[in-house]
Amino acid sequence: MIVALALGLAVLPVFFVVKQYARKRASNPSTLPYPPGPKPLPIVGNHFDIPKKTPWKTYAAWGRDYGELIHLNVLGQHYIILNSKRVTVDLLEKRNRIYSDRPIVPMIQMMGWDWNIGLMPYGLAWRQRRREFHQQFTAAKSKEYHPTVTSKAHELLRNLLGNPEAFLKHIQHYTAAISMAIAYNYEVASSNDEYVAMVEASVDMLGHATFPGAVIANAFPILRHLPAWLPGMRFKRFAEACRKLTTEMKRAPYHFVKARIDLGVPTKCVTSELIGRFAEDGKLTPESEDVIKDVGAITYAAGADTSSSAASASILAMVLYPEATNKAQAEIDRVIGKTRLPSLEDRPSLPYVEAFFRELIRWHSITPLSVPRAALEDDIYDGYFIPKGTIVLQNTWAIHHDERIYDEPEVFKPERFLNSDGSISDEYPIMAFGHGRRICPGRHLADAMIWTEIALVLAGFDITKAKDEKGHDIDPPVQFTDTIISHPEPFMYKIHPRSKEFEVLINETSQHLL
Repeated sequence: MIVALALGLAVLPVFFVVKQYARKRASNPSTLPYPPGPKPLPIVGNHFDIPKKTPWKTYAAWGRDYGELIHLNVLGQHYIILNSKRVTVDLLEKRNRIYSDRPIVPMIQMMGWDWNIGLMPYGLAWRQRRREFHQQFTAAKSKEYHPTVTSKAHELLRNLLGNPEAFLKHIQHYTAAISMAIAYNYEVASSNDEYVAMVEASVDMLGHATFPGAVIANAFPILRHLPAWLPGMRFKRFAEACRKLTTEMKRAPYHFVKARIDLGVPTKCVTSELIGRFAEDGKLTPESEDVIKDVGAITYAAGADTSSSAASASILAMVLYPEATNKAQAEIDRVIGKTRLPSLEDRPSLPYVEAFFRELIRWHSITPLSVPRAALEDDIYDGYFIPKGTIVLQNTWAIHHDERIYDEPEVFKPERFLNSDGSISDEYPIMAFGHGRRICPGRHLADAMIWTEIALVLAGFDITKAKDEKGHDIDPPVQFTDTIISHPEPFMYKIHPRSKEFEVLINETSQHLL
């Protein structure tokens, strides 16, 4: 058996060369060139060109040499990088019929994440889950969740008041508590919650296994059939550990809700609503249970981490840009006063806070390269050939930092989203939530969660730079993680209530729970 396996591994390079030659001849029936990009090497293509750190910045820099549309060939797989608003709108919106699919990524399947509508290719399973999720998170339906958002935001303020040094932990708790309450009517523990720990671990594993060229299994799917104990097969053990975790992440909270329903405990959440609608004569089919588990898990796994990323970045922006922070606080004081905290109902009356929110999701790209798409068929664009199966990456970071659109894009300037009279301007594009058929279906809830966190933290706290032992300001680094959902790297800060009056207001929010 060992000899057979060794022979099998030995012929892989030969197989790959033959496959590459055949693909190259068959994949481009036109005589048109691929979009420009770095010159590929024989066989491996641009494998060694793929940057390991902040690839979105590298692709943006390449754009100055190669243009708005960049082509890469990584071990036979075609990629195109969309570096501008123009090409992104042209392909992902105007031609969304061609560019709305997702690539089949072997590692995602092996890790047990292929149930997630954000990662699934088109098909019946995707349509079922997307339909059910969308119905739960329309703009109108999402407003039903606003009281939960407000309640958990008040809890966030109280946590910051009690233990200001642990802001990252509090923000993670805030987004997790909202998502778990909406998905499962579940109250997240103040620390070390077992369900939250499962999701965070699984999401973290996913984030480190899906960049192009990062895992050899994505280039050689045949390797998934080899034994995990062979040298070089660590990815199989990694994937299996994630699959077990992800399966339990979907199963455990679903059964928590089902047990409450069986006991007659009043339970109102996405999962209970789906159970009530799918049950026939009080019973669920295995297929229906799978859909319900998946929609519930998507509600948490997709929403909590992205919102946590934005909320953490908002604190960094407040520290780095005190002038913008002070202007937002002044608007809140002028419009709301100092006898209550702002709420989502106040949002239309707070244009500078709205501009602060919009600038945040421009300045910090939550998913810098968005979620990859795949071309469903051959296409020709701007005189270039894009073959069927090409993986398409929207460089959201490059679009949001395009100097042709944004003056000083690296600088946090809420004013860019305001007209001269102080009203909100819709001149600049916000592309953080995607486009077309694949636009984020949970964007209305995420929008409310992020805005509420910004408004309430600004209202209740002053957040400034930390001091060193000599009393000098410590400048926090503007650095973000190299994962699909990018978070700020840890930084130091100082936080305290803006006044005794605000401290009282924050403490009084606990009375609403009685």
